[in-house]
Amino acid sequence: MDNKILEFYKQTSPFTDLGYYKEFAKKLPDDIEELCVLQRKQIIHPVAFKDKNIRTKKECFWGDMTKVPITRLDYEEDLFPTAQSILAELLRKNPNYTTTRQAKDKVHITCRGQAILLASILKAKEIPARTRSGFAEYIKYDVIYYDHWITEYFDKKENRWKLVDADEHCSDDKIEFDVNDIPYDKFLFGANAWLGLRKNEYKEEKILYSSDPVTLGLKAAIRGLFYDFHSLMNNETIFLHIPKYICKKNYNLSEEELKELDELAELMLNPNENFNKLLEIWNTNTKFRIMQGALND
Repeated sequence: MDNKILEFYKQTSPFTDLGYYKEFAKKLPDDIEELCVLQRKQIIHPVAFKDKNIRTKKECFWGDMTKVPITRLDYEEDLFPTAQSILAELLRKNPNYTTTRQAKDKVHITCRGQAILLASILKAKEIPARTRSGFAEYIKYDVIYYDHWITEYFDKKENRWKLVDADEHCSDDKIEFDVNDIPYDKFLFGANAWLGLRKNEYKEEKILYSSDPVTLGLKAAIRGLFYDFHSLMNNETIFLHIPKYICKKNYNLSEEELKELDELAELMLNPNENFNKLLEIWNTNTKFRIMQGALND
Protein backbone atom coordinates (compact mmCIF):
# COMPACT_ATOMS: atom_id res chain seq x y z
CA MET A 1 0.00 0.00 0.00
CA ASP A 2 1.27 3.46 -0.96
CA ASN A 3 2.56 5.17 2.17
CA LYS A 4 1.20 8.50 0.88
CA ILE A 5 -2.33 7.07 1.06
CA LEU A 6 -1.82 5.63 4.53
CA GLU A 7 -0.49 8.94 5.83
CA PHE A 8 -3.45 10.77 4.26
CA TYR A 9 -5.91 8.64 6.21
CA LYS A 10 -4.10 9.26 9.48
CA GLN A 11 -5.04 12.91 9.04
CA THR A 12 -8.18 14.24 10.67
CA SER A 13 -10.99 16.55 9.62
CA PRO A 14 -13.28 18.83 11.64
CA PHE A 15 -15.45 15.74 12.02
CA THR A 16 -12.78 13.27 13.18
CA ASP A 17 -10.31 15.43 15.09
CA LEU A 18 -10.62 14.71 18.82
CA GLY A 19 -8.65 17.70 20.07
CA TYR A 20 -8.04 17.44 23.82
CA TYR A 21 -9.72 14.00 23.82
CA LYS A 22 -7.03 12.46 21.64
CA GLU A 23 -5.04 11.21 24.62
CA PHE A 24 -8.19 9.67 26.08
CA ALA A 25 -8.85 7.86 22.80
CA LYS A 26 -5.30 6.48 22.67
CA LYS A 27 -5.96 4.64 25.94
CA LEU A 28 -9.08 2.89 24.66
CA PRO A 29 -8.76 -0.82 23.70
CA ASP A 30 -6.63 -1.69 20.69
CA ASP A 31 -8.61 -4.84 19.93
CA ILE A 32 -11.22 -3.87 17.33
CA GLU A 33 -13.96 -6.13 18.74
CA GLU A 34 -13.48 -4.83 22.28
CA LEU A 35 -13.29 -1.25 21.05
CA CYS A 36 -16.51 -1.53 19.01
CA VAL A 37 -18.48 -3.26 21.78
CA LEU A 38 -17.38 -0.60 24.24
CA GLN A 39 -18.42 2.14 21.83
CA ARG A 40 -21.74 0.47 21.06
CA LYS A 41 -22.62 0.49 24.76
CA GLN A 42 -22.33 4.29 24.87
CA ILE A 43 -24.99 4.88 22.23
CA ILE A 44 -28.71 4.50 21.64
CA HIS A 45 -29.70 4.40 18.00
CA PRO A 46 -32.43 6.99 17.24
CA VAL A 47 -34.64 4.30 15.72
CA ALA A 48 -34.76 2.61 19.13
CA PHE A 49 -35.44 5.85 20.98
CA LYS A 50 -38.32 6.68 18.62
CA ASP A 51 -39.95 3.28 19.27
CA LYS A 52 -42.55 3.82 22.02
CA ASN A 53 -42.46 0.12 22.90
CA ILE A 54 -38.74 0.38 23.65
CA ARG A 55 -38.94 3.75 25.40
CA THR A 56 -41.27 2.33 28.04
CA LYS A 57 -38.98 -0.57 28.95
CA LYS A 58 -36.99 -0.64 32.16
CA GLU A 59 -34.89 -3.59 31.03
CA CYS A 60 -33.67 -3.95 27.47
CA PHE A 61 -30.42 -3.91 25.51
CA TRP A 62 -30.24 -0.13 25.85
CA GLY A 63 -30.80 -0.14 29.63
CA ASP A 64 -33.60 1.53 31.59
CA MET A 65 -35.24 3.59 28.87
CA THR A 66 -37.80 5.04 31.29
CA LYS A 67 -34.99 7.16 32.78
CA VAL A 68 -34.33 8.90 29.46
CA PRO A 69 -36.23 12.22 29.30
CA ILE A 70 -38.79 12.28 26.50
CA THR A 71 -37.60 15.81 25.74
CA ARG A 72 -34.30 14.46 24.37
CA LEU A 73 -33.91 14.73 20.61
CA ASP A 74 -34.49 11.53 18.68
CA TYR A 75 -31.49 12.28 16.49
CA GLU A 76 -28.82 14.03 18.53
CA GLU A 77 -26.45 14.35 15.59
CA ASP A 78 -28.06 17.78 15.26
CA LEU A 79 -26.21 18.57 18.50
CA PHE A 80 -23.17 16.33 18.10
CA PRO A 81 -22.13 16.16 14.41
CA THR A 82 -18.43 15.59 15.18
CA ALA A 83 -16.58 12.79 16.95
CA GLN A 84 -15.16 15.29 19.43
CA SER A 85 -18.62 16.57 20.37
CA ILE A 86 -19.93 13.01 20.77
CA LEU A 87 -17.09 12.04 23.08
CA ALA A 88 -17.30 15.31 25.00
CA GLU A 89 -21.01 14.81 25.67
CA LEU A 90 -20.53 11.23 26.79
CA LEU A 91 -17.82 12.21 29.24
CA ARG A 92 -19.83 15.22 30.41
CA LYS A 93 -22.76 12.98 31.26
CA ASN A 94 -20.60 10.34 32.89
CA PRO A 95 -16.78 10.24 32.83
CA ASN A 96 -16.82 6.45 33.29
CA TYR A 97 -16.56 5.23 29.70
CA THR A 98 -17.57 1.61 30.33
CA THR A 99 -19.98 -1.02 29.05
CA THR A 100 -22.23 -0.37 32.08
CA ARG A 101 -23.21 3.16 31.03
CA GLN A 102 -26.86 3.85 31.89
CA ALA A 103 -29.37 4.68 29.16
CA LYS A 104 -29.89 8.22 30.45
CA ASP A 105 -26.16 8.91 29.96
CA LYS A 106 -25.95 7.65 26.39
CA VAL A 107 -26.18 9.73 23.21
CA HIS A 108 -28.63 9.16 20.36
CA ILE A 109 -26.65 8.97 17.13
CA THR A 110 -26.89 7.01 13.90
CA CYS A 111 -24.49 4.77 12.02
CA ARG A 112 -22.73 7.88 10.71
CA GLY A 113 -21.88 8.97 14.25
CA GLN A 114 -20.68 5.48 15.06
CA ALA A 115 -18.51 5.39 11.94
CA ILE A 116 -16.82 8.76 12.48
CA LEU A 117 -16.29 8.10 16.20
CA LEU A 118 -14.55 4.80 15.46
CA ALA A 119 -12.49 6.36 12.67
CA SER A 120 -11.45 9.22 14.95
CA ILE A 121 -10.30 6.82 17.69
CA LEU A 122 -8.30 4.75 15.20
CA LYS A 123 -6.70 7.90 13.79
CA ALA A 124 -5.78 8.95 17.33
CA LYS A 125 -3.96 5.62 17.60
CA GLU A 126 -2.08 6.42 14.35
CA ILE A 127 -4.07 3.83 12.40
CA PRO A 128 -5.15 4.88 8.88
CA ALA A 129 -8.94 5.00 8.84
CA ARG A 130 -11.80 6.43 6.82
CA THR A 131 -15.57 6.34 6.99
CA ARG A 132 -17.48 4.79 4.09
CA SER A 133 -21.03 5.48 3.02
CA GLY A 134 -23.38 3.34 1.01
CA PHE A 135 -26.13 0.80 1.52
CA ALA A 136 -26.40 -2.45 3.47
CA GLU A 137 -28.78 -5.29 2.76
CA TYR A 138 -27.66 -7.20 5.86
CA ILE A 139 -29.43 -4.86 8.28
CA LYS A 140 -33.05 -5.80 7.54
CA TYR A 141 -32.90 -9.00 5.46
CA ASP A 142 -35.67 -8.02 3.09
CA VAL A 143 -33.65 -7.53 -0.10
CA ILE A 144 -33.63 -3.76 0.34
CA TYR A 145 -30.39 -1.85 0.58
CA TYR A 146 -30.68 0.67 3.42
CA ASP A 147 -28.39 3.68 3.62
CA HIS A 148 -25.58 2.95 6.03
CA TRP A 149 -22.16 4.18 7.17
CA ILE A 150 -19.29 1.97 8.29
CA THR A 151 -15.57 2.38 8.97
CA GLU A 152 -12.60 1.18 6.94
CA TYR A 153 -9.15 0.88 8.48
CA PHE A 154 -5.77 -0.43 7.45
CA ASP A 155 -4.62 -3.53 9.32
CA LYS A 156 -0.84 -3.24 9.37
CA LYS A 157 -0.33 -6.85 10.45
CA GLU A 158 -2.34 -8.24 7.53
CA ASN A 159 -1.30 -5.44 5.17
CA ARG A 160 -4.83 -4.79 3.96
CA TRP A 161 -7.89 -2.60 4.46
CA LYS A 162 -10.79 -3.95 6.51
CA LEU A 163 -14.41 -2.89 6.79
CA VAL A 164 -15.94 -2.80 10.27
CA ASP A 165 -19.49 -1.95 11.34
CA ALA A 166 -19.47 -0.49 14.86
CA ASP A 167 -23.23 0.09 14.67
CA GLU A 168 -24.01 -3.61 14.27
CA HIS A 169 -22.02 -4.89 17.25
CA CYS A 170 -24.19 -6.51 19.95
CA SER A 171 -27.01 -6.60 17.40
CA ASP A 172 -29.84 -9.12 17.25
CA ASP A 173 -29.45 -9.22 13.48
CA LYS A 174 -28.23 -12.64 12.37
CA ILE A 175 -25.34 -11.50 10.25
CA GLU A 176 -23.53 -14.37 8.57
CA PHE A 177 -20.10 -12.76 8.49
CA ASP A 178 -17.69 -11.04 10.85
CA VAL A 179 -18.70 -7.38 11.31
CA ASN A 180 -15.05 -6.70 12.18
CA ASP A 181 -14.01 -7.84 8.70
CA ILE A 182 -16.96 -7.35 6.37
CA PRO A 183 -16.52 -8.93 2.92
CA TYR A 184 -16.38 -6.15 0.33
CA ASP A 185 -19.20 -7.70 -1.67
CA LYS A 186 -21.53 -7.46 1.34
CA PHE A 187 -21.55 -3.66 1.42
CA LEU A 188 -22.94 -1.61 -1.46
CA PHE A 189 -20.79 1.51 -1.63
CA GLY A 190 -22.33 4.69 -2.95
CA ALA A 191 -20.50 4.32 -6.27
CA ASN A 192 -21.70 0.73 -6.75
CA ALA A 193 -25.29 1.74 -5.99
CA TRP A 194 -25.12 4.66 -8.44
CA LEU A 195 -23.61 2.66 -11.29
CA GLY A 196 -25.86 -0.33 -10.61
CA LEU A 197 -28.96 1.84 -10.96
CA ARG A 198 -27.59 3.57 -14.04
CA LYS A 199 -27.02 0.15 -15.64
CA ASN A 200 -30.45 -1.13 -14.52
CA GLU A 201 -28.87 -3.78 -12.29
CA TYR A 202 -31.01 -2.65 -9.32
CA LYS A 203 -34.62 -1.62 -9.13
CA GLU A 204 -35.24 1.93 -7.91
CA GLU A 205 -37.28 0.75 -4.91
CA LYS A 206 -34.43 -1.46 -3.66
CA ILE A 207 -32.05 1.45 -2.91
CA LEU A 208 -33.40 3.37 0.05
CA TYR A 209 -32.27 6.45 1.93
CA SER A 210 -34.16 6.51 5.22
CA SER A 211 -35.25 10.08 5.72
CA ASP A 212 -38.43 12.09 5.86
CA PRO A 213 -39.67 11.64 3.23
CA VAL A 214 -38.17 8.29 2.23
CA THR A 215 -35.89 8.67 -0.81
CA LEU A 216 -35.41 5.87 -3.32
CA GLY A 217 -33.32 5.02 -6.36
CA LEU A 218 -30.94 7.51 -7.93
CA LYS A 219 -31.85 10.27 -5.47
CA ALA A 220 -30.81 7.94 -2.66
CA ALA A 221 -27.72 6.71 -4.49
CA ILE A 222 -26.50 10.23 -5.21
CA ARG A 223 -26.43 10.85 -1.47
CA GLY A 224 -24.41 7.71 -0.88
CA LEU A 225 -22.11 8.63 -3.76
CA PHE A 226 -21.28 12.09 -2.41
CA TYR A 227 -21.19 11.09 1.25
CA ASP A 228 -18.64 8.43 0.29
CA PHE A 229 -16.65 10.75 -2.00
CA HIS A 230 -16.37 13.32 0.77
CA SER A 231 -15.45 10.59 3.26
CA LEU A 232 -12.70 9.34 0.96
CA MET A 233 -11.36 12.90 0.98
CA ASN A 234 -11.40 13.05 4.80
CA ASN A 235 -14.51 15.23 4.94
CA GLU A 236 -17.25 13.17 6.58
CA THR A 237 -20.08 15.55 5.70
CA ILE A 238 -23.36 15.63 7.62
CA PHE A 239 -26.67 14.30 6.28
CA LEU A 240 -28.03 17.77 5.48
CA HIS A 241 -25.24 18.59 3.05
CA ILE A 242 -25.69 17.84 -0.64
CA PRO A 243 -23.87 19.61 -3.51
CA LYS A 244 -25.71 22.86 -4.18
CA TYR A 245 -25.86 22.41 -7.95
CA ILE A 246 -27.79 19.17 -7.48
CA CYS A 247 -30.26 20.69 -5.02
CA LYS A 248 -30.85 23.70 -7.28
CA LYS A 249 -31.79 21.34 -10.08
CA ASN A 250 -33.93 19.21 -7.73
CA TYR A 251 -31.80 16.21 -8.75
CA ASN A 252 -32.87 16.61 -12.40
CA LEU A 253 -29.42 16.48 -13.94
CA SER A 254 -28.51 16.71 -17.61
CA GLU A 255 -27.10 13.67 -19.41
CA GLU A 256 -23.69 15.34 -19.37
CA GLU A 257 -23.89 15.79 -15.60
CA LEU A 258 -25.02 12.20 -15.13
CA LYS A 259 -22.07 10.92 -17.14
CA GLU A 260 -19.77 13.12 -15.05
CA LEU A 261 -21.03 11.31 -11.95
CA ASP A 262 -20.62 7.97 -13.73
CA GLU A 263 -16.95 8.80 -14.26
CA LEU A 264 -16.52 9.79 -10.60
CA ALA A 265 -18.22 6.59 -9.48
CA GLU A 266 -16.01 4.44 -11.72
CA LEU A 267 -12.93 5.90 -10.04
CA MET A 268 -14.43 5.34 -6.60
CA LEU A 269 -14.82 1.63 -7.26
CA ASN A 270 -11.10 1.38 -6.53
CA PRO A 271 -10.25 4.40 -4.35
CA ASN A 272 -6.71 3.28 -3.55
CA GLU A 273 -5.66 2.68 -7.14
CA ASN A 274 -7.38 5.91 -8.25
CA PHE A 275 -6.47 7.98 -5.19
CA ASN A 276 -4.51 10.64 -7.10
CA LYS A 277 -7.26 11.10 -9.69
CA LEU A 278 -9.89 11.41 -6.97
CA LEU A 279 -7.76 13.91 -5.12
CA GLU A 280 -7.34 15.94 -8.31
CA ILE A 281 -11.13 16.04 -8.80
CA TRP A 282 -11.54 17.08 -5.18
CA ASN A 283 -9.10 19.95 -5.65
CA THR A 284 -10.38 21.16 -9.02
CA ASN A 285 -14.10 20.39 -9.34
CA THR A 286 -15.49 22.81 -6.76
CA LYS A 287 -19.16 22.14 -7.52
CA PHE A 288 -18.77 18.74 -5.86
CA ARG A 289 -17.72 20.54 -2.66
CA ILE A 290 -20.05 23.58 -2.53
CA MET A 291 -22.76 22.19 -0.29
CA GLN A 292 -26.33 23.14 0.48
CA GLY A 293 -27.88 22.46 3.87
CA ALA A 294 -30.21 23.94 6.45
CA LEU A 295 -28.47 27.36 6.40
CA ASN A 296 -26.27 27.05 3.32
CA ASP A 297 -28.76 27.61 0.52
